[in-house]
Amino acid sequence: MTLKRIELLLNFTLLNLLPICAQSPIRTWQVEFANGSSSKVIQGTIKGSETVDYVVHATAGQLMKVALKSNNGANYFNVLPPGESDVAIFVGSTSGDKYEGVLPAAGDYKIRVYLMRSAARRNEKASYTLTITLSRNS
Repeated sequence: MTLKRIELLLNFTLLNLLPICAQSPIRTWQVEFANGSSSKVIQGTIKGSETVDYVVHATAGQLMKVALKSNNGANYFNVLPPGESDVAIFVGSTSGDKYEGVLPAAGDYKIRVYLMRSAARRNEKASYTLTITLSRNS
């Protein structure tokens, strides 16, 4: 391989890695419920490509409800089951701003709050209120 080809290959590889390096890391917060409480109200803000994961420990069969209110229509959340980092059981951008479901497994569920890519590219900001309720399924 010629020196010119190696240089082109390295440049191509580095350019393809830039989007990966440019992504913001995901902030993670463990959700703790007050003694005797089954719900938690969280107020937060995100900007651009920021993402926040709210981690909720639950047992199989519990009922989880999540509602998002935001001042930005491109602000959504997904619910990811234990052990998952990409595949969601609920996708807010296609299913809305409310989730209700009986959890299939025990473990740490992630409620991932984000802005749609178009809003993130414009570096928009969102202030939101996230309400999480976890109860026994009756």
